[in-house]
Amino acid sequence: MLLYFEVHSFTDKLFHGNPAGVCPLDNWIDDGHMQRIAAENDLSETAFFVPKNGGYELRWFTPKIEVDLCGHATLATAYVLFDHLEYEGKRIVFYTASGELTVERTGSSFVMDFPSRPASKIEAPIHLENGLVCDLNEVYESRDYMVIFESEKIVRDIRPDFSELNKLDCTGIIITAPGDDVDFVSRFFAPQAGILEDPVTGSAHCTLAPYWADRLGKTDLMARQVSERGGEIACRVVDDRVLIGGRAVLYSKGFLNIE
Repeated sequence: MLLYFEVHSFTDKLFHGNPAGVCPLDNWIDDGHMQRIAAENDLSETAFFVPKNGGYELRWFTPKIEVDLCGHATLATAYVLFDHLEYEGKRIVFYTASGELTVERTGSSFVMDFPSRPASKIEAPIHLENGLVCDLNEVYESRDYMVIFESEKIVRDIRPDFSELNKLDCTGIIITAPGDDVDFVSRFFAPQAGILEDPVTGSAHCTLAPYWADRLGKTDLMARQVSERGGEIACRVVDDRVLIGGRAVLYSKGFLNIE
């Protein structure tokens, strides 16, 4: 039996933000077992963590693959530790595939310290244009492809052809534009990882925040992911790091009947 939580991240309202599964472990279990659990949960990510050196090793699985960085499931894990597992410090260190990540509680919010992943401008791949079903003028690439549009309405109105996007060799596709009442908005698609549209994607802001900070000439930014569920993300760019803040709320707590 494994203790299990489902947390809605980047929101303080149930059924908004991005749901993440969180599984505390005493020791690592088989990778294939974790992948099967994530597939059965069928959430964007399920996080697994074990104690290490006063902090925790942390890994994230989509329904199809293990990923190297995930924001909303890290936020969910920190929330579980602080609010449900009686973690007594003010700062948690996570050891991950993307290096040491820290999360601090600030009032009712949590601030994650993530690596910045600036993107470089490229020519638009044909499958990206076909997949977004429109002409693309500004395309960038880091871990993900990032496409810049002129307005929030365009970002909201795009209806992707996922069969085309699935042909791209990348983790995901970010589309973004200036926001009507926030600094910028975005959406995130990752069919290669088993996620057609991710509700709120913290890791994408490691690329989004440096771009918009440079374009807008400011280091503190307020963002919104305009998926169906939606979510609010506070960002601060500090040298080669991005501080990503948000709230979280518990949806369920129970046990997985894993032998």
